[in-house]
Amino acid sequence: MHGLGACRVYSHFFAGGALPFAAHCGQDLPQTWGGSMCIAGMQKRFNQTRLTIFVGYARRDTDMWEKIAGFILRNRIPLLLALAIVTVFMAFQARNVQYSYKFGGILPKDDSTQVEYDRFTKRFSEDGNILVLGVQGAELHSYPVFSEWYDLGNTLRAIDGVDSVFSEAHLFTLVKNSEEKRFDLQKVVSQRPDSQEEVDSLVAIIQSLPFYRRLIYNDTTYASLMMLFVNRERFETDSRIEVVRAIEREAAAFTESTGLEVHYSGLPYIRSLQMIRIKKELGMFVGLAALVTAILLFLFFKSFRVMLISLVVVVIGVIWSLGTIGIFGFKLSALMGLIPPLIIVIGVPNCVFLLNKYHSEYRIHGNQIKALNRVIYKVGNATFMTNATTAMGFATFIFVQSAMLKEFGIIAAINIISVFLLSLIIIPTVFSFIAPPLERHVKHLDRTWLERAVGGLEHLVIHHRPKVYVATVVLVGLAVYGLTKVKATGNIVDDLPKDDQIITDLRFFERNFSGVMPLEVLVNTLDSSRITQEKNLRKIEALQKELESYEEISRPLAITDAVKFAKQAYYNGLPERYSLISGYEKSFIAPYLRGNEDEAGGVMRLFLDSTRQVTRVSAQIADIGTHELDSLMNRLKPRIFEIFPPDAYKVTLTGTSIVFLNGTTYLVKNLFISLSIAIVVIAILMALLFNSARMVVISLIPNIIPLLFTGALMGYFGVAIKPSTILVFSIAFGISVDDTIHFLSKYRQELKQRSWDIHGCILRALRETGVSMIYTSIILFFGFLVFTASNFGGTVALGLLVSITLLVAMISNLVLLPSLLMSFQRSLVTKSFQEPLLEIVDEEEDIDLKALELRQSKETDKS
Repeated sequence: MHGLGACRVYSHFFAGGALPFAAHCGQDLPQTWGGSMCIAGMQKRFNQTRLTIFVGYARRDTDMWEKIAGFILRNRIPLLLALAIVTVFMAFQARNVQYSYKFGGILPKDDSTQVEYDRFTKRFSEDGNILVLGVQGAELHSYPVFSEWYDLGNTLRAIDGVDSVFSEAHLFTLVKNSEEKRFDLQKVVSQRPDSQEEVDSLVAIIQSLPFYRRLIYNDTTYASLMMLFVNRERFETDSRIEVVRAIEREAAAFTESTGLEVHYSGLPYIRSLQMIRIKKELGMFVGLAALVTAILLFLFFKSFRVMLISLVVVVIGVIWSLGTIGIFGFKLSALMGLIPPLIIVIGVPNCVFLLNKYHSEYRIHGNQIKALNRVIYKVGNATFMTNATTAMGFATFIFVQSAMLKEFGIIAAINIISVFLLSLIIIPTVFSFIAPPLERHVKHLDRTWLERAVGGLEHLVIHHRPKVYVATVVLVGLAVYGLTKVKATGNIVDDLPKDDQIITDLRFFERNFSGVMPLEVLVNTLDSSRITQEKNLRKIEALQKELESYEEISRPLAITDAVKFAKQAYYNGLPERYSLISGYEKSFIAPYLRGNEDEAGGVMRLFLDSTRQVTRVSAQIADIGTHELDSLMNRLKPRIFEIFPPDAYKVTLTGTSIVFLNGTTYLVKNLFISLSIAIVVIAILMALLFNSARMVVISLIPNIIPLLFTGALMGYFGVAIKPSTILVFSIAFGISVDDTIHFLSKYRQELKQRSWDIHGCILRALRETGVSMIYTSIILFFGFLVFTASNFGGTVALGLLVSITLLVAMISNLVLLPSLLMSFQRSLVTKSFQEPLLEIVDEEEDIDLKALELRQSKETDKS
């Protein structure tokens, strides 16, 4: 037989089928997709003995990832076509995504506050369906301006989506109908005025009706409102934007004609403008995130090709995220709108890890096939674990009862895993069709500045561990103190800049009418008596006076005002008769009230339910913040219970303002629940990965300290915990723990290869993982920093705090973690740590030495 022997190696499946190959020793190895591959034989000669080594692929726990690698590279074209089809489908589903225009959605449906609010809306319809226009100036009562105000109201009422209009020029009065013994509703202004004398007469009538004082007009500040009752169904769809824009156009025309500035407010208007801005910011965030990551990718890799392919991965991820929202039937809220840019920020590091491995592998051996194969089954394994922990950080919101947070957690978790799969498939398959990288494409691997930075960290760990611990203790102490300063509060519009037009207009209404945020008090007689009995009306009047005594609350409106209005009408509109009906007056006024009971548009139907045992007292309240509102409610409730003893009446405080207050409190409570769940779940995963309780504790320390640091920053700089900032902790923890997994996995792999040289293993793990951590942390830092371009203060705080937290987490994992390992090395490293239940593939291994078969050849050397 010619030669020394042969090695037989069978390939994985590549490019359309199995390609068996063999090679004789010394044969040149082709390295193309169409050629063969072989492993050269190995020969040694001892004392006329020939050794033949048969090398086989190790079949350990890496089998699954090797099979995945083979499957992906063997089915490149079908997989890319499948991704294209799914992406088209997701794009179609994304077209069905609607925006959420409702306040709330935070509280669970079975929460007592939400249950009471739902019960209220069923009885009396929603409270937040009034869009308010306001003007100020005595000139409103001049003939030209008042006529224009009248015309404006009629024009707005004709807009599809506006059900009715009330203003000084569009009011009704009650008129006594002696023949039918009833009260008729009659317009105060039945037609456009023709002269100043007519306007003066109409204004005199309006101001003789106390029912509307401080409700429609303020005769002290000369402010006046126009209340637009909008269609609830229309304002739950995107078409509400057209309605709002039409209202603004007509109001702007009024301002241009009269010179009176029009102010806008009301929940429908505020929510509409917020969602308009959220729509714009969604596109802006996606564009900025893509731009920032594209620049960083180009700076790192010096390749437009790498940059574009990576952007394709994350853009498809964005399409999938929107498509997933559409498939689940969820609506795009301010919170859900953060997911698309988050997918870009989280998805790009996946591409970086895969591309770094591809370039480093190709540089070692120059074999494109081999490099791409290793990219999948080595880096794919580790990247999957880090994406899984990040997804778990978001998935913890699934366990809370808030529908808004649960929906966010579901979509975020699914799409984090989805973008990982996209990068795992697209990067290797697309690059398999492209020519191998040139030398200039892999120069980024020589990061001297990063290596110097890691060297500095290594110096700290070796020579200055006591200083590291002292700095850590000081930092934790300051953080704990800062946490005591953190407040949980929030306003409905507090995320907007203080000089924003929405805030400016809102303050106008608060100065002149005490606010526009709905507050409702429901009074229920527990017995079968009617709420309209005189003793009950007296109590309701006392409640109204109590509410009006607080400067934050507007003049309340109740059934008592309807009764007073009716009495005034009975006495032919005399203002001094605007009071409750006394005992002797019932006999001759009551028949008129009964005459209106069957009228569908009866005024009293606005205040009473069908049983006439429950009535509403409606007011508006200033947007004073949840902390101040809670304090106000605590002062108000005892006075309410004095007026309505709990053993005889059930009094419920509800309305959008109360729902928002309790929703914020609920969010804060669930922040700690979801964060605790995240810590426990990730601790369990750590236990499976490292099989050591001590190592789990050590691994959590450098990830909890950044959270304390972030909480301290919020306390020192007055950033409140509120719906818009509450995600900081879960997002940061889910992402930062990835660095710990990378470091400890590499550390364990080094221990296997270097037999308990713990000091050397720690330093080698620091050198190997430090560069990648700094690399990805830079991308994540600038990626989350794009949220600071928002017009919403909460989103700015979210982006800034997450960016800072991730930087602190990186430093903590690169300095504190190796320091702890080095200080407690003997007590931490156990046999169980080296033999975990779950294994992350060693990126340095290719062949399992135990799989090598060494045997003596019977063939003798005849040479």
